Formats: sequence, structure tokens, C-alpha cells
Amino acid sequence: MNRTFITATGTGIGKTLLTEVLIRQLRRQKKSVRALKPLISGISDATLADSDTARILDALGDPVTPENIARVSPWRFEAPLSPDMAAIREGRSVDFLKLIDFCELPRAADHVLIEGVGGAFVPLNEGHVVADWIAELGIPTLLVCGSYLGTLSHTIATVAALATRRVTVSGIVISESEDSPVPLQETQASMARFTGPIPIVCLPRVASWTDAPDLTPLIA
Repeated sequence: MNRTFITATGTGIGKTLLTEVLIRQLRRQKKSVRALKPLISGISDATLADSDTARILDALGDPVTPENIARVSPWRFEAPLSPDMAAIREGRSVDFLKLIDFCELPRAADHVLIEGVGGAFVPLNEGHVVADWIAELGIPTLLVCGSYLGTLSHTIATVAALATRRVTVSGIVISESEDSPVPLQETQASMARFTGPIPIVCLPRVASWTDAPDLTPLIA
């Protein structure tokens, strides 16, 4: 079983898009896939059908039912805030050890994808950030970044900060931003000069996942 964590330089960058594309490409290759988004903020009964969790279930070919939502995203908060802040508003907190235990449950699949929440250093509770979660699991991570002005600084800094926690970044995916100031390949070339041997792949804005480049070599 191959386990991969998917994180990002910030929120709204493209984690779920990457997760969806990987799920569909792996399934097209006849690989079995399990996908988790254990923590999700900004979700309620009214937004359930359009949530990131629903998108993941659709990619897996599973119906959006309460049972499946709970199976993929057991920690759900209504406020669209960082998990620590959203949980406080509901009189709750994220139990870090239970989160780790959930992610380490045996799952029969060729690939298990674990999508994080927000960026790599978003607080989960009073003492942990997403990077601590990845480090505790001890699995490689794909880092999603945008192509907006400023992404070079954000991405290079995130890679460096993850290294201090001994997190292995197995690949960087540049998800094209709406306001991308230069071609993706220029951003890729500049970024590569400062991120070492980490593979960098460009994911342009496409009409369908079938138009996306093959991203599965990043988790082979």
C-alpha cells in the first residue's frame, strides 16, 4: 500500500483538485484507491453537496451519503476557519492522537491519499499544525502551490519549513491560478533553482480531469 499526504502552501490553492485528478487517473489505471480528508471546515448540511468531501466521493465513484461523508471526513466544522478556531466555536477540539490513529487504520488499497486542510502550517489545535500531522505519519507529501505572483516565496519557504520537521516532499504541483502573471513553465524553472531535486509538475486550468497531465508518477 502506497500512502501519500497532499498539502499546500495555503488554502484554496488546489489540494482537492489534485486529489480528484489522482483518484481518477489511478482508477483509470485499474488501481484501487482510498482517499481521506479527515478534517474539513466550512461544511454544513446546506453545503454538503458542493463540499470538497463530496468531490472526493464523486471521484471515487461513491454516493454522497452521511455514512460516506463520515468515513472520509470524520472531523467536520461549520465555520470556514482553521480547524482550531472552527472547533472552538463548537466547543470542540481536534484530538491529535485520534487523528493520527484514524489515518493509520489498515485500508486495503493500492494507494491511500490523505488530503490535509488549508496550508501546511495551519493550526489543528492548541499545539499542532498540519506539518506536525504529516511528520507524525512519516509518509511523503505532495505540495500544491499556485502560479500567482508571490508563489515562489511561499513555496520555497514552505519546502524549507517542512524540511525542519523532516517531512519528505516527494513532488510539487503548480496548480495554475486565475491571475497567473507568467507561463507555468517560467514559474517551474525559477522554483526548481531553489527546491533542489524535488520533481515539479504543472497542472494547467483544464475543462476536465481527462485533459490533465498524468500525475501518477509522483506517487508511483
